[in-house]
Amino acid sequence: MILTLVLIQSFFKILNAHQLMFTSRNPLVSLVEYSSLQHPIPGSSSSSSYFPAQSAQSHLPVQAILCEVMTKTTNMSISLRRSITTTPFHYERIKQTENEIVQMFQLSRPREDSRNLPTNQRTSRKSSARMLDERFIRILKIFKWGPDAEKALEVLKLRVDHRLVREVLNIDVDINVKMQFFKWAGKRRHFVHDSTTYMTLISCLSDSEMFGEMWKMIQEMVRQSVVIDPKDLSDIVRLLGKAKMVNKALSLFYQVKGRKCKPTASTYNSIILMLMQENHPEKVYDLYSEMCNEGNCFPDTITYSALMSAFAKLGHDNPAIRLFDEMKENGFHPNAKIYTTLLSIYFKAGKVEKALDLVTEMKEKGCMPTVYTYTELIRGLGKAGRVEESYGIYIDMVKHGCKPDVILINNVINILGKSGRLSDARKKKALLLLEEMDEKGFPPCPAAYCSLINTLGKAKRYEAANELFQELRENCGNSSSRVYAIMIKNLGKCGKLNEAKDLFNEIKKLGSVPDVYAYNALMSGMVRGGLIDEACSLMRDMEESGCVGDINSHNIILNGVAKSGGPHRAMIMFENMKRMKLKPDVVTYNTLLGCLSHAGMFEEAAKLMREMRSCGFEYDDITYSSILDAVGKIDDEHGTHQVQ
Repeated sequence: MILTLVLIQSFFKILNAHQLMFTSRNPLVSLVEYSSLQHPIPGSSSSSSYFPAQSAQSHLPVQAILCEVMTKTTNMSISLRRSITTTPFHYERIKQTENEIVQMFQLSRPREDSRNLPTNQRTSRKSSARMLDERFIRILKIFKWGPDAEKALEVLKLRVDHRLVREVLNIDVDINVKMQFFKWAGKRRHFVHDSTTYMTLISCLSDSEMFGEMWKMIQEMVRQSVVIDPKDLSDIVRLLGKAKMVNKALSLFYQVKGRKCKPTASTYNSIILMLMQENHPEKVYDLYSEMCNEGNCFPDTITYSALMSAFAKLGHDNPAIRLFDEMKENGFHPNAKIYTTLLSIYFKAGKVEKALDLVTEMKEKGCMPTVYTYTELIRGLGKAGRVEESYGIYIDMVKHGCKPDVILINNVINILGKSGRLSDARKKKALLLLEEMDEKGFPPCPAAYCSLINTLGKAKRYEAANELFQELRENCGNSSSRVYAIMIKNLGKCGKLNEAKDLFNEIKKLGSVPDVYAYNALMSGMVRGGLIDEACSLMRDMEESGCVGDINSHNIILNGVAKSGGPHRAMIMFENMKRMKLKPDVVTYNTLLGCLSHAGMFEEAAKLMREMRSCGFEYDDITYSSILDAVGKIDDEHGTHQVQ
């Protein structure tokens, strides 16, 4: 009986809310006032400051109450319909809107498991405030920020303080709403934004990628003399680094530092890491020196790691090694990233044994190698020609439970292929690695396929390369122009020019644009097949389509011109290349030297060799063999004429 009476009373109050909607000049405010004053939570304590004590219930019979409810409802419905029957569309829309708004401010029913709890446990002042906060959030999401939301905030008696501002800024609403609310709060009496409210809005602007507004807010924060502690400074530097505002971050760092904010190691690390991420390693050492001069700010493992990476990028091997020794002397334990950095330095310097000793030390110190460490180790040994050791480390890594990634497996495949072992290891090792990638959950990797296809092409195993290319198309779908270029080059080498052209045209049919590598691959095949004019025509088509040819493109055409047009046409093209500010390379000079030598123009060849040396190029085996072959052929021809 009591539950029925409560439900009927709630029904009456919802009807009253409907009437408030049409009589009040500001229906939203009326609903907020009505919701906060007239919707008590059943069983709530009378001591709550938000809800007045509920009046005594009427003891009329239930039947009489129901009749009265039905009569009032019928009369109200008739009057509402009469007032808007001329506009049925607006009637339906207003009916829908009022239902949504009334439901928006209704309190949620208590859960089933809470109905049997004592009254004082079911509701409290804290839960009431939470519900009021939820109402304000709904208003903010629907009506944005404006007079209505401002009035609702006052009616709900939510005090504007730093905590409220932070909570509102963390609501999932439009960033412009947050900025309007932030500005409004800043104009309130007895309220001043602090670093916490500024940093919350700055983070929101960064998440929305409104970097210009973010920088303006940072500048305002500094102008208002808001206290910025080292942690805030670190966060600001990180956000400015994310926005690629390196110079602004450095300027702000020194500006805030000049206001007696003492940077910590974490603050300096933020600056150093930002400089590394934005590829400014040359500035890192100056910052490190400044950090050491602070007196109370000392480098930590993160600092040493960033510094060693910077020196490695700059090619300063000895300073990086000294830093490694220094950090151990200062009691710091190198992590896997630091060991990996030093490992790459040793391999680049050709100090293979020192690199292997470093790996041994790493394991003895209890620092387990990561997949990045193994990648550097396998790559370094492969470049040093120690293929067996490289592949053995891969097998050992898998046995010890270190999961390889795509990059590592690609390196292993490349090492196997370039070592010349692929002809006998293709099925047993290289292709098994591709299968392992699939078994380990990696998606098919075009780079891995390309490594194998390229290696098979170099070994003149064109059929096997083609089979692998077809498998790549099935597993990876539409491949990039670069992938097609590798197969076009292989088809050109084995004289299948028609198939090479078909693949080239297929790139366009797939909606992609051939890149310079695809053009070079097809032009090379054409020159190899003696189709010099077609190759020159393709070169013009490439330039007209907006694809700029590189030095390899011109060297391919130069080779064709030297074969078909003789030394004079080749020299004209060479001079044109220099006028185009296209710097000739060793291949360019060797091509011309071979052409001049075979034509018996040894004086011109000698002059070109001097020019080649003055440009900083050394003579290689191809240079000498071109001249010697030409001399031998001319001597043979001269001897034949004398015999005749």
